[in-house]
This record gives sequence, structure tokens and C-alpha cells, in this order.
Amino acid sequence: MDIDGTVKRTLAQVRALPRRNVPSVRAIRKALSAELRSAGAREVVAIGQGLAAHLPRWLGYETIAKHRAALASLRIKQVERLGILDSWYATDGFGIYISGPTWRDGRIETADIRRWATSKDFWWRRAALVSTVPLNQKSHGNGYRTDDTLAICALLVDDREDMVVKALSWALRVLASRDPGAVRDFLDRHVDRLAARVKRETNTKLVTGAKNKRKAGI
Repeated sequence: MDIDGTVKRTLAQVRALPRRNVPSVRAIRKALSAELRSAGAREVVAIGQGLAAHLPRWLGYETIAKHRAALASLRIKQVERLGILDSWYATDGFGIYISGPTWRDGRIETADIRRWATSKDFWWRRAALVSTVPLNQKSHGNGYRTDDTLAICALLVDDREDMVVKALSWALRVLASRDPGAVRDFLDRHVDRLAARVKRETNTKLVTGAKNKRKAGI
């Protein structure tokens, strides 16, 4: 397979879109995935890496995630090589499609996620939190991992970087849908350390099922 040619052709298709939005780019990804259905894992990972080097990075991440063998082949060195984290949407795509599923499936270790949570780079700290979402979201599987999620959240309760605060709120709200008692206990234990936004949004989720009162119709 011509890996470089496939990457260049796909990027050209994205650039040619009259309106570059998620549905239109995803249509290109779906066509690419159909083309790569019988391709080897190594080839698909290489194509995903090539696509992730350009915007939108999630196109490369999703291409790998939608090829079962490619996703299953990833280990920590490959995962971190894919982590081109320079924006919230790149970081979230990485966490949802790459690092979260590989952690969930035992391909990378909790120790790796803990290391990211203590990084000097706030995008990697955000990635650690976003990686908990696939552990708990019903759309990503039927189980949930309270202890692993709250262990990462506990490492970042004092972080006041806005992108990290928002990700902490997200991680807790997703877990709240599966294990509300554990999340309430976490809020109580860390009430004096958590950012106001985290407490407000998570408590609203626990009470109303929504992120904020406006969405809950209150």
C-alpha cells in the first residue's frame, strides 16, 4: 500500500471540502476506513500517524480507532508518538479515540496515565483526564472504572489551568452517570481544593443529570 499517497490524497480531499466541518470530514474518514478494511494494522497506524500530523488531528486518530486490529496493536511508545497535543480538540480526539481505549483494553498502564497527569505540559494533563472518559461512557462499553478514574482526578484537584479544570469536570460528570455515590464522596473529600467550576458542574450533573441548570431546564 502507498501510505504516503493515501495520506496526501485524504488531506487533499479535506482541503477541497467547500465547508470543513465534522460531518463532512467524517464522511471522508468513513470512505477511507472502508478502503482500509483489509489493510494491515501497521499500515493503518502509519496512515493515522500521517493524518494526525495535520489538522484536523482527530481524523488520524479516528482512522486508527475504527480499525480494530490497528487500535489493538498500539502500545505506549506508539500511543505517545501519536500524541500531537496542541489544542483542546486534538487532545480530546487523542484521549477519546487512542489513549482512553488502549488504557481501557489494557494496552497501556495506569502508571502511564498517572505520568501524564504530572506532566509540565497542561495538554498532557488534560489528556490524562480525557482518557478516563472511555472507561466510563456507556457508548464505549458496558463497564466503568471508578478507582482508576478517581485516582487520576485526585492528582489534579489543585490544578487551575482552565483546560485541566474543564477536563476534570468532564471526567467526574461522565463517572457520575455510572457511579454517583463515589463521585459525591470525592466532591465531599476534596471540597476545599476543587475549582468552583468543577463543584458546580458536577453537583448539577448529580442533581439534574445535566451539565448546567440551563440544559436541565431549571
